[in-house]
Amino acid sequence: MTITMIVLLAAAGFLSGAVNAIAGGGTFLTFGAMTLAGLPPIAANATSSIVQFPGYVTSTLAYRREIAQHWRGVLVLGIVSVFGALAGSLILLSLDNPSFRALVPWLLAAATIIFAAGPSLKPKTTAEPGDRSVLSAIAQFLNAIYGGFFGAGMGIMMLAVLGLTTGGSYHHLNAMKNLFATLIAAVAIIVFISGGVVAWPQALVMIPAGALGGYCGVWVARRAPQAVLRWCVVAVGAALTVYYFVTV
Repeated sequence: MTITMIVLLAAAGFLSGAVNAIAGGGTFLTFGAMTLAGLPPIAANATSSIVQFPGYVTSTLAYRREIAQHWRGVLVLGIVSVFGALAGSLILLSLDNPSFRALVPWLLAAATIIFAAGPSLKPKTTAEPGDRSVLSAIAQFLNAIYGGFFGAGMGIMMLAVLGLTTGGSYHHLNAMKNLFATLIAAVAIIVFISGGVVAWPQALVMIPAGALGGYCGVWVARRAPQAVLRWCVVAVGAALTVYYFVTV
């Protein structure tokens, strides 16, 4: 790797950690940077899971107060996330690089649209607690399958769906999202390392930067206007969607 590429990967790692802590969508940055570094798409996606992991952990720790306040619901959805992530990561390993590459822009587009439409999708009536819990578990299982299969936009989709199925403040939802993303990434990492598809040199450059970005991102999330944060992520997602459609 050249010095320029090392700097690019480190910067992408830091920004991805911060973006994930704020709203999600950081894998857009790491996946894109590793693609520019010449990695095949499956290796880039698998390595992104490892790069994101320290940032998820640090941002989850920074939100530990919000998580402790709702630990019962968090525990159930956490277990669901583990099983969904296992299924998704195994599906990814069953594909070849050309097949996966063709899916990338569509996955990015779907994630960006869901996140952009999140506020307008909130239900007009309140569901019964039991119905809401079942719906939330099903939705999180599907989210976890997607997260294990393709990390980009996982946080965006979780924020949108958790907002629809569980409700709560932005920081409550963001805390849950960070914890579930940590669990999903942990499962995916085990599967991807076992499958031998991780690019370790690039990962070692980006991991410490991602951890620092994850902790700093929570500080920003607590102070910046939520609308601004949301549309910054939408802008990144839209730009990368266009990029991958053009380059397929």
